[in-house]
Parts: sequence; C-alpha cells; structure tokens
Amino acid sequence: MKSTWRDPSEKTLAWLLLTPAFALIALVVVYPVGKLIYNSFFQSTGFVGWQNYADALQDKEFWEAMFNTLGITLITVPGALLVGLAFAMLANLPFKRKWPVRLALLLPWALPLSFCGLIFAWFFHTDYGIVNDVLRMAGLQEPTMWLLRPGWAFAAICLTIIWKTSSFMALILLAGLQMIPRSLYEAAEVDGATPWQQFWQITLPLLVPSMVVALIFRTLTALQTFDIPYTMTKGGPGSATQTLAMLIHKTTVDYLDLGYGSTLAVLMFVMSLLVTGVYLKHVGRAA
Repeated sequence: MKSTWRDPSEKTLAWLLLTPAFALIALVVVYPVGKLIYNSFFQSTGFVGWQNYADALQDKEFWEAMFNTLGITLITVPGALLVGLAFAMLANLPFKRKWPVRLALLLPWALPLSFCGLIFAWFFHTDYGIVNDVLRMAGLQEPTMWLLRPGWAFAAICLTIIWKTSSFMALILLAGLQMIPRSLYEAAEVDGATPWQQFWQITLPLLVPSMVVALIFRTLTALQTFDIPYTMTKGGPGSATQTLAMLIHKTTVDYLDLGYGSTLAVLMFVMSLLVTGVYLKHVGRAA
C-alpha cells in the first residue's frame, strides 16, 4: 500500500498546499484583528466591556472624522475612476511608442503618499504656492488661503487624492482594455457603429469586472486615508479634514489611549467589511 504522504489524494494535496497560506493568514490577519478586538474592551483601568463602543457612538469628534472619511471616499473614488478611465483610454490608443504614456501613468502611483501631500501643500500654500501665483497672474490679486479654510482645504485634499490614485485605476482599467478582443470593434465598425456606440456597447460592459476590482481596492484605501490629509493640513483647520485613521493615530500615539484607539480601529474595520460586502453583492453581480 502506497504511503499517503508520498502519493496523496487530491483532497490531501489541496490541504497540504493550502496549509502554509492558512498559517500565514492566521499570523498576519486573524491574530492582529483578534488582538485588536480584545484590546477594544479595555481601558487603562482594566476591562470595561462595551463602554468604549458606547463612548465612540457619543463622541462628536468620531462622527466628524467618520463623515470626513466618507466624504473623501464618495468624492475621490468616483473621481479617480472617471479620470483613470480617461487616462486608460488614452494610453490604449495605438501610439508608435507607448512607454512614455504608460510611464506617465505609473509615476503618480509610484510616488509616496506623504511626498504627494507635501507637493500639493506647497502648490496650495497661501504665500508662495503655484496656485495663487497663477491666479494672481490671471488678475486675482488677493491670495486665497486654500489650506486655512475648511471647504477649500477639503477640496484641495480631494483633488490631491484623485491625482494620486487615478493612475492606479488607469493601470487596472488599461489591463482590462487590452483583454477586449479587437475583432469586436472591427465587427461593430462593419455594422456602422460610431466610436461612442462602441464605447457604450462594447468597452464599458466588458470593463465592468476590472472596474469592480479597482473600486474595491480604491474604496478600502480611501476609507483608510491618512498620509495626504496629515501632511497637507494635519487635520485642520480645527478638525475639518481629520479622517478616522488620523483620529485613531492621535488617540493611540498622542494620547496613548490604546483601548479607545483599538475601538475606533475595529469600527473602521467593520465599515470596510460592510463596504466590501456591498460591492461583492451588488456591484459584483453585474460582473
């Protein structure tokens, strides 16, 4: 009789191959999340049960950070998708030399988030920023305090995030565009379809799976936005641009309140799971 380990069945082989993956997931995901949930039931005085969660639901700063995070998500995710789709369509055109266009798509995504935040903080600086210089040359003499007014600061952050993340969306959509058979467009041209009709009837429907993947990843990172608002405004003016991730950082690092910070992190984790579930159930159904 042959040894099971030397000649395993398909089921045994599958378990042997999946065991390292399960162990790695348990090490880097299950244990940290479990530890986070465990810490959320404690304060410096000891076990407090659900008190941290009750305090969070009554915390005005938490709700303001939550609304800021959702606002950034609702603005930057569709914005990055639209800009990324335009860039992907442009990069998919039959250029003789495509690498400069594709390199231009890759560079914004390759730049560190904090570096992008510093660059755009300089762009929108009141005294020596490029934006005010351009407006001044256009005849507007009074400089605008972009990052010192809540509405303008929020808009500047959203614009920066869209610029940074649209290249990521474009790269995923470009891969999807290259998977569409050219024969479909040739057949549509023979039938007399215009480029606009080809876009709506061929390109867009076949890009839905790529869009779903891009939206899931982009939404999850948007809900965890930290670097760009932190480097541009530090959450100011006041707390007008403070995100949930920034509040977690301030609570755990600045205030050293590990229990309440863990509670906020658990709430952000639950929100990310709910958003992913909505995508997979509703948006992904179209794919």
